Amino acid sequence: MDNDAYKPAEIAALIETAGVAKARLPFGQMFTLAVLAGAFIGFGGAAYLMVMTGADPGFGPARLLGGLAFSLGLILCIVGGAELFTGNALMTMAAVDRKITLGQLMRNWVTVYFGNLVGAVALAVAFWLTGLLQAPFGATAAKIAMAKISMTPMVYLAKGALCNALVCLAVWLTFSSRDTTGKILAILWPISAFVLLGMEHSVANMFLIPLGFLAGADVSAGPALAALFWVTLGNVIGGAGGVALAYRYAYLGKRV
Repeated sequence: MDNDAYKPAEIAALIETAGVAKARLPFGQMFTLAVLAGAFIGFGGAAYLMVMTGADPGFGPARLLGGLAFSLGLILCIVGGAELFTGNALMTMAAVDRKITLGQLMRNWVTVYFGNLVGAVALAVAFWLTGLLQAPFGATAAKIAMAKISMTPMVYLAKGALCNALVCLAVWLTFSSRDTTGKILAILWPISAFVLLGMEHSVANMFLIPLGFLAGADVSAGPALAALFWVTLGNVIGGAGGVALAYRYAYLGKRV
C-alpha cells in the first residue's frame, strides 16, 4: 500500500538523495532557508521557556511538556521546509558515498550554520522588542542562559553528541512516513527526550543564550562562544558519526 512506511534501507537511500539536493541548492536559497530554520528553532525554544516559567526547570513532567513544546521548531523545519545545521549532519552519508564532494558538504554546513545563527539571534531581538522579557518569562530565559554557559567542554561535547543523535534519529524517522501526521509524530518523541534529558542543541543555544543576555543575564562573549563551539562539535559527532555513518554502514555499505 502507498501508505506503508518506508523501510530503513529505503530511508537511507532517500536521505542520500536529499543530501545531494541540499548540496546543490543555490547560495541565496540555502541561506534564506537556514535563516528560517534558525527562527523556527527559536520559536520552539520560546515555547519551551514559556512552559518552564513558574515550573522547576530541572526535573519532572514540566520538562516533558517543555520538550513537546520545543518540538515545534523541528516540525516547522521538516514540514514547512528549512535548512537546519544539526539535521544536515545526515548529509555525511552522501559525502561518504561520493555523491557530493567534501567541499559541497562544507559549503552547506557553513552557510546553514551562519544562516541559523542569523535567524535565531534576529528572533531573540524580536522577542526583546515585544516586552516579554520584562515578565517572569525573561527571568526564566536569563536563568537558562546562565546554565548553558556554566559547563565544562567535556560536558558540552557529550550533551551535544547525545542531543544530535536524537535529532538526527527524529529526522531519520520522518523519512519513514509518507504523510504529514506521521512526520510530526516521528519528531515529537526523540526531540522531547533530548529536552527532557537536558542535552544541548547548538541552534537552540543560538537563540536561548542571546535571549538570556537581552533579559539581563550576565552572559559574556567568551563563555558563550566556547559553549557554542563545544556543543556544535558534539552535535557533529553525534549526528554525522553516531547516526549517519552507522546507518550508512548498516544499509548502504558493501557487505563482506
